[in-house]
Amino acid sequence: MIDTAVSTINERASEEFFRKGNESEAQALHEKAVEFYERALNENPDHEQACFRLAVLYDRQADDAKAIELYERLCTSQPVHLNALINLAVLYEDNNLYEEARRCLRAVLDTDPNHKRARLFMKDVESARSMYIDEDNRDEKHSTVLSIPITDFELSVRSRNCLKKMNIKNLGDLLKVTEPELLSFKNFGETSLCEIKALLTAKNLRLGQALEDPRSTPKRPLPPSLTNIPNDVLNKSVSDLELSVRSRKALQRLNINTIGELAGRTEAELLGCKNFGQTSLTEIKQQLTTFGLALRKLED
Repeated sequence: MIDTAVSTINERASEEFFRKGNESEAQALHEKAVEFYERALNENPDHEQACFRLAVLYDRQADDAKAIELYERLCTSQPVHLNALINLAVLYEDNNLYEEARRCLRAVLDTDPNHKRARLFMKDVESARSMYIDEDNRDEKHSTVLSIPITDFELSVRSRNCLKKMNIKNLGDLLKVTEPELLSFKNFGETSLCEIKALLTAKNLRLGQALEDPRSTPKRPLPPSLTNIPNDVLNKSVSDLELSVRSRKALQRLNINTIGELAGRTEAELLGCKNFGQTSLTEIKQQLTTFGLALRKLED
């Protein structure tokens, strides 16, 4: 008897909070409505109307996580809540969860095969799902191409040796350098440049492409030895270093702009640059030492 009485009191309180939520929503007092609907659910977790209206308001506020949770709660009960399933499908699609969206719409169509909105949304989901899969496949193929080693291509000995000194190991690495960078290296001339460009063109690629593509990884990922160095040090401009004109020009040709980028290069890479000799190398190593840094070791 006591449990029944408490349950009745809770249901009445839930209905009263739901009514106040409706009134607040009608007056465009959405935050107040959310508060009342939440209180209605606290009194009676099975109040479907309060659950649905609260989910709708969270949906409008772009709080997808809470809206999805409430819609899912509604969709686990019988009979099938068609509007909740439709709204849940739309949210799933917005979050690229196409299989889940398709499942919701299929549940609607199993109940009502002629449901116009569900049929329309199903076409959209199928189309988006197909595009998403195609995009994944394209990205995977693109990544596979970029990982092809330079040694797999027929290049002149001069070009092959220059790329080796520059620590360029695969096609992806080539997309992270520019024409001026390549031409700045000793023994690398127009003939080698044309050879490299022809190789990339055959793959629908080009020099410097990774520097333009926001989805690409940085042109030169930091070696492990630099991962614990503060960003304010790594991002300092090389213009802050006390360097000779010759060294500064060499760094410009190599497109090295920050101290972090400089520390990510090896001695061999720097010495491979035209007009860059042992004096410039010693100068740069001394300057890096003042920041507690050193040039990259080959094992990095």
